[in-house]
Amino acid sequence: MRKQIKLGRRQSGFTLIEVMVAIVVLLAGVIGVAQLVPAAAYLNSQNRADSSSMVYAQREMDEFIDQGMTTAASFTDEQGNTCNLGSTSTFNTAVGNPLTTLNGHVAIDFSGSQVSGYGYYYTDPSDTTNAIYDVRWAIITNGPASGTITSRRIILGVKKNSGDTPLQPVTLDSTVYR
Repeated sequence: MRKQIKLGRRQSGFTLIEVMVAIVVLLAGVIGVAQLVPAAAYLNSQNRADSSSMVYAQREMDEFIDQGMTTAASFTDEQGNTCNLGSTSTFNTAVGNPLTTLNGHVAIDFSGSQVSGYGYYYTDPSDTTNAIYDVRWAIITNGPASGTITSRRIILGVKKNSGDTPLQPVTLDSTVYR
């Protein structure tokens, strides 16, 4: 009689070491993704604040541009602030807040205090962080010696001073021609 040796069936599955390695790899991935959530929330907050400064600066610049070449010395904006439009007798010279050069572009210098009549502070009512924006501008009036204004260059800067994220100032530069 032949003796048959029954060979055991080959078993398939994972060993304990393979399972542990898979858990470590999965855990590393989950921890990496979990660290991205706070970073994304922080960047989102910064982008919102930066966008708020830009939107507010653009809205204010639109009001300055709407004044056109009027000879009025000032106007009242939507928030009730008196905004001076520069000088009708001093030409080719910046009047208002001091200017500086930032990355090759003219910008408002926020290092000193505001010049009266050429700046104000704005609190955004829709911002839960009670952010305060420092709004400043300078005007360069151009024209011949006779006193007729031919163009007005407006350099307007908005800087977020408080709230959750301090940011670099936003500067807009525009010229209105006759």
